[in-house]
Amino acid sequence: MTTTNDLAHQDATALLSRPFNFDRPHEPASQQFEMSSTMTIKAPNGKNSSVTTYRLSLGCEPEHLTHGHRYTCLGFTVSHDEATPVALPSLQGWTYVFTHQPGERDEQGRTLGIDHAPFEHLVDAKGMPLSELDSYHVYNAFIDFHAFEVFSDPSLSGPGIQNLQHVGETVVHASSHSKPSTTLGRNVSTGSWFQNGEVTIEFAGLGKVDRSLCAIISVDSGASSFRMLTNPGPDAKLSTEGSSHYWATIYKDVNAMWIRRATLTELVVSETIVSSAASPVHGVAERSIVLTNVPVRP
Repeated sequence: MTTTNDLAHQDATALLSRPFNFDRPHEPASQQFEMSSTMTIKAPNGKNSSVTTYRLSLGCEPEHLTHGHRYTCLGFTVSHDEATPVALPSLQGWTYVFTHQPGERDEQGRTLGIDHAPFEHLVDAKGMPLSELDSYHVYNAFIDFHAFEVFSDPSLSGPGIQNLQHVGETVVHASSHSKPSTTLGRNVSTGSWFQNGEVTIEFAGLGKVDRSLCAIISVDSGASSFRMLTNPGPDAKLSTEGSSHYWATIYKDVNAMWIRRATLTELVVSETIVSSAASPVHGVAERSIVLTNVPVRP
């Protein structure tokens, strides 16, 4: 006698055995995303020295463009050490087109087409200017968001998710060993960069987010590295070099082809040389990101 569990197993086996096609466009429907990014700085004794949380709300209107869709920042807040989040009014309503060029800079020198100008001279809702470091991490939140798309959408420049058809398959992503500049106007000087290691993505399985069937895509950055040059004051120059290793899990709707949920954890180890100090400063930081596709606001 065939039981309900037997039928469910048969259905699951058939689903897992058929090839998946990830080389398809997104469903042409408006989307909205909420993303939190928490930066935890560790003290030498292992305790948390500081915790900063950046929250981004982003709307997307699909367009018939060769390389992307139109995005609008619906809100951005920053919170230090569990203090009440403070909004960044100048970013609310900012609109741009994501060009979807993994690890590359466009003809205007912008990484992934993200303009630098909105992140210059950021001031919060209390009228307080953001620090150079905060300004960079606000900018980087948009880069992080689109990095999830780079990994979960077909690559335009080489191997990517379009090469995965069955659960368990892996591919070395085209963004491997890419070295985009991280220069950001007055905040981060020319000569700053981030270099990926050997980035692998895996079709790890199937799952559900709410009622949407999703492909589970695992990402491993490999051994990455970076250099950041900043000028926090007229007589102070900082040169920071270090290593990074990040892991991500992306739930991609196999029907609508949009991300439903994603998480990322990054471990960063660095050494900072201060022009006015005799000894370098060593640091360890952990970043944690959660991205959620939420119902579109009316």
